[in-house]
Amino acid sequence: MFPISFLLGALSLFHIGFASRPPQSQSPWKVTQPNVQVHTEQGWTLSALPGSHFTTLAHPSFPAYSVRVKKSQFCDQTVNAYTGYIDIEARHLFFYFFESRNDPASDDVIFWTNGGPGASSSIGLFMELGPCGTLAGNGTTYNPYSWNTNANIFFVDQPVGVGFSYAEFGETVSTTEEAAKDIAAFVAIFFEHFTAFRGRAFHMAGESYGGRYIPIFAAEVYDQNAKLVEAGLTPINLQSVMIGNGFTDWATTWDSYIEMVCSPVSIFPIQSIAACVRMKDALPRCQKWAKKACFDVFDSIGCKMAMDFCSKELEDTFDATGKNPYDISKDCEGDIADTLCYPETKTIAHYLNRPDIRAILGTDPSVPPNISVASATVGAAFDEAQDGARVTVEYVAALLERGIRTLIYAGEYDWICNWVGNEAWTRNMKWSGQKGYVAQPLRTWSVDGHEVGKTRSANGLTFATIQGAGHMAPYDKPKESLELVRRWLAKQEL
Repeated sequence: MFPISFLLGALSLFHIGFASRPPQSQSPWKVTQPNVQVHTEQGWTLSALPGSHFTTLAHPSFPAYSVRVKKSQFCDQTVNAYTGYIDIEARHLFFYFFESRNDPASDDVIFWTNGGPGASSSIGLFMELGPCGTLAGNGTTYNPYSWNTNANIFFVDQPVGVGFSYAEFGETVSTTEEAAKDIAAFVAIFFEHFTAFRGRAFHMAGESYGGRYIPIFAAEVYDQNAKLVEAGLTPINLQSVMIGNGFTDWATTWDSYIEMVCSPVSIFPIQSIAACVRMKDALPRCQKWAKKACFDVFDSIGCKMAMDFCSKELEDTFDATGKNPYDISKDCEGDIADTLCYPETKTIAHYLNRPDIRAILGTDPSVPPNISVASATVGAAFDEAQDGARVTVEYVAALLERGIRTLIYAGEYDWICNWVGNEAWTRNMKWSGQKGYVAQPLRTWSVDGHEVGKTRSANGLTFATIQGAGHMAPYDKPKESLELVRRWLAKQEL
């Protein structure tokens, strides 16, 4: 949909010591051979899992699913780390997990996913909020601002075809709704087996196309709880969703493109006057066609034509600026189709393609020897299915109505999923708390006595900006981003 190939943005968490577990003869779980059983007097424990091979887990409530997990001590030597696959028949989703640096036995659990569609969560892990920080030389650097400072966290490569995730027999996933079913089963199977997580506060987070992923994933997890209870299992304690520079309402985003580059709302205008005039002239037609073909009635052919027109008139002119669409304060570094304007993405791919690193992680031999951090194939499949043409604002509203707190944050220098558009849809969203939310003025929030952004909050919905940050706010402003998340988890006001 976008000439900018990918919307960057996935991570999920789970924990390490476990509460007591019944003897295997009384448990519905089975551990398949040639893997090993890991048992202590207190119960099963991840920390006792071997690093040499996977332990495979299965459960009768999820007959189409199994889990392969192993210890994979890399990156952050101060905590236990694990990697593995959620196997859904012919589909296999790869994940990384890091326990909390603070108190893994009681800290919350976070699920994180990058966007795209087609972006690997290795971007979030190695560039943004993971414990590794940015790669350096032949290894990694310690990130003191990792989100596992106060939370257990895991990163998932999803859907199949992204990163180390793979499928057999030509299996593919091309819509967010399809992907949501796999993620919800992933979450349920982990919480059910690793009993220390049962009842633990759970948060689902992501950025960019995560603005579409996360609301639908969270809705699937929430709705699945009724089925878990019916099956005699413990429901997931979903507490909140967190979306950074999200692609949630594309129509509002297009409206905001003009303001971001033609007015000093974030920085001095970067677009030519002639281009700004053309964009403003095209906007009413864009809005009219999109309303008729995409919203009033979804006409696949008509909606695609409308979106192609809007994209050409409102996005294509950005290329002439030479700026980074994820951070308009900077020039794009390299070919955007190759580096996403960040050369670090190439370094990440090189690191993950090393045989010794793959051996530590336990990646499946079926995975191609040279993966990239962004799959054009997955992106094209979602585009062909017109997945991005469907907004997810109604999912956010429905989650709020059910008491799921929602944090929408945005780096102020991002253009592709900018703060102006995100702030607008949070105000326009129809829900029972809208009046109280809109009545709140935007105010400043601070870290260590310094203003770092603006925020508005009421009735479980919080919007916040981060000054000096682009699309990947934790990459540009790690300290401020961590403080934002820390306060959110602690239910403190910004």
